[in-house]
Amino acid sequence: MGNIGWTGIIIIAILIVILFGKGKISSIMGDLAKGIKSFKKGMSDDTTSNNEDKNSNSDNSNSENK
Repeated sequence: MGNIGWTGIIIIAILIVILFGKGKISSIMGDLAKGIKSFKKGMSDDTTSNNEDKNSNSDNSNSENK
């Protein structure tokens, strides 16, 4: 009980297509892709800004030690 095989997944996929329609599913998937893309961009921007902050802090500490 609780195990879903390939046939179960196919039946569920067919039911979802029947309920929501092909157009609605494609718009949902497009929105999901945009969300993932913006999340990845935000993560890379955050990493870049963290690296810049670390570099500026190390520059400041080097100038203070002189």
